[in-house]
Amino acid sequence: MTRVSIQTADFDLSAEVAALRAQDLGVGAVATFLGTVRDRNGGGASGDVSAMELEHYPGMTEAAIERMIDEACARFELRAVRVIHRVGLLQPGDQIVLVAVSSAHRGTAFQGCEFLMDYLKTQAPFWKKESTPEGARWVDARVADDAALQRWGLRSGNAP
Repeated sequence: MTRVSIQTADFDLSAEVAALRAQDLGVGAVATFLGTVRDRNGGGASGDVSAMELEHYPGMTEAAIERMIDEACARFELRAVRVIHRVGLLQPGDQIVLVAVSSAHRGTAFQGCEFLMDYLKTQAPFWKKESTPEGARWVDARVADDAALQRWGLRSGNAP
């Protein structure tokens, strides 16, 4: 099973989880995070984001996420990991990211999933542009995302 997919196409959550668990009777827990495109950013009024466009550097992005997965597997004894991140033009309500992990126990599955999502938000080389009534705007890194990464003993490249 491929651990990382960067793609324009949508994905099937249940099929991905089934593939993650396939033929591994040592799996005691699967934790998933499914991210979707919101119609607002930063607490704005409903409907102020009409679309989001994501860009990445092919090859570089996958390699960076693979390194994240290696780190998560070493920290949390994960049995399998699947990360899917969509790129291109997406609409509010569209699925944008899936992080799914399996482990022998629920605690490590939850921790591994959260660690990978915190890492994706701050370290993965993606660029997001939102379309709003005022025009397009690039999405900056958030201080809250950097703080979430720091609790794992890691420092974001975005942090001052």
